[in-house]
Amino acid sequence: MDEPELPDLEEEVVVDETTSEKIDEPWKVILYNDDIHTFDEVILQLRKATGCTEAEAEKIAFEAHFKGKAVAYSGPFEKCYKVAGVLREIQLVVEIEG
Repeated sequence: MDEPELPDLEEEVVVDETTSEKIDEPWKVILYNDDIHTFDEVILQLRKATGCTEAEAEKIAFEAHFKGKAVAYSGPFEKCYKVAGVLREIQLVVEIEG
């Protein structure tokens, strides 16, 4: 009995450059305004999460308050993930955008 012919198993690997470029793009942690936390609480947590100065944290907090949201941090995804986690420790509302 004749053996069936096996298909050619060689495959061409195609690297999706858009995916790897997207990972390297700066990501952003967006902080949303809320009526629960005081400015002092938000400023303290921003400083803890990002290591920014008090003046920078105040600017972010005021922007979130008056505009509804503000970029709290911009950088690599892993760092944004950590920053967002620290901000969420006190239940601040944040999201990561890429």
